[in-house]
Amino acid sequence: MALQSYRDQLHRCFRCGYCKLPSDYAGFNCPSYNRFRRETYSPGGRLWLIRAVAEKQIAPSRHYADILYACTMCGNCRAHCCLEFRDEIPDMMRAARAELVDASILPGNVQAYLENIYSFSNPWKKFPRKRDDWAKGSGIRRYEHTDKYLYYVGDTGSFHPRAMKVSRAIGELLLAAGISLGILGPGEMSAGNEAMDMGETALFEYLRDKNIALFQQHQVQYLITYSPHAFHVMKHLYQGMSDAVSVFHYLELMDTCLAQSRFHLSDGAPMKVAYHDPCFLGRWNGMYELPRRVLSRIPGVELVEMEGNREDALCCGGGNGNFYTDMLGGDKNSPSRVRVRQALSCGVEVIAVACPVCLVMLADAVESEAAAGQIQVKDIAEIIHGAAQPESPDQKNPDRKNREVRGAI
Repeated sequence: MALQSYRDQLHRCFRCGYCKLPSDYAGFNCPSYNRFRRETYSPGGRLWLIRAVAEKQIAPSRHYADILYACTMCGNCRAHCCLEFRDEIPDMMRAARAELVDASILPGNVQAYLENIYSFSNPWKKFPRKRDDWAKGSGIRRYEHTDKYLYYVGDTGSFHPRAMKVSRAIGELLLAAGISLGILGPGEMSAGNEAMDMGETALFEYLRDKNIALFQQHQVQYLITYSPHAFHVMKHLYQGMSDAVSVFHYLELMDTCLAQSRFHLSDGAPMKVAYHDPCFLGRWNGMYELPRRVLSRIPGVELVEMEGNREDALCCGGGNGNFYTDMLGGDKNSPSRVRVRQALSCGVEVIAVACPVCLVMLADAVESEAAAGQIQVKDIAEIIHGAAQPESPDQKNPDRKNREVRGAI
């Protein structure tokens, strides 16, 4: 929807001020507001600027673009705003960014991100033939129409060294549990969630249509994602696909596998764990209890809640492509470093995540906080992988046509 369509909402928003309370910056959990501590970086302040540009009271500038792209699209304002149009706040942000895209007024890293997605279908300029390097030697093979699930790994899971380990752990666990799956490898394309949030609507629509055509070509009916970002965009924003393809986050299958005792979990040393809610699994999709239930099924795990959890969780700061563009910077008030300090204050040994972006951001923050000897960041799949054994030796590489989950999801 065009920005002008939100004129009345923008006016009411900036006159409210609820999102700028309390005055210590700590109560509303807006990542950029906490980081920069300026009114223009709060949700209301940012929308005031957007209205001023829409009314031609000020001209869009590079500094204005920096402020808009510092928003991580975490959805905290949407979850806590007291006005009835709160669900439209992210749409207003996308509309304002779309105008910046059309005017070619973009921060350099944002421009590079979008160009790399267009040219390489990933932000790191990696060639598509490298997209399944993480799977070599794992027994995870290319998708066939006889497989029940397509395992969609995504950009970060395919190319970031830390996330690649989790991509492999997820695939190996699901195969060991008897699930019939395959990957597209070099044929996989970016899901487009970040392109959409950055306001590059045409690029998002291109990626959406290409992916839908690809899934149709491979007769995909069930799809598993590693990334909550891919899960969200494919489940809710791939118009025309929802009736044909059922989309699951990998934790949904892992929960069923554990409930059905598809693994033998060894009794390891006790592990004190704090779970960090990813924005696109939690606030955007309401999955708060499922990850905690999965963790509770792992022997030895003691789950501790951090300050700010579930819908009040502080974003890691990596959304909207910020894990690449770094619009928030690595200051001590960056959300990832604040989050690590919150975990340290709980005395936990592990921050558990279920998102490749959170994994990368929080692992980097642990290093920045010089806390590597005190705390680790692990995906839930890695914690399960470290404790799990296949149900039987024969299940390690079962016939791919027969891999099923009893009581299929």
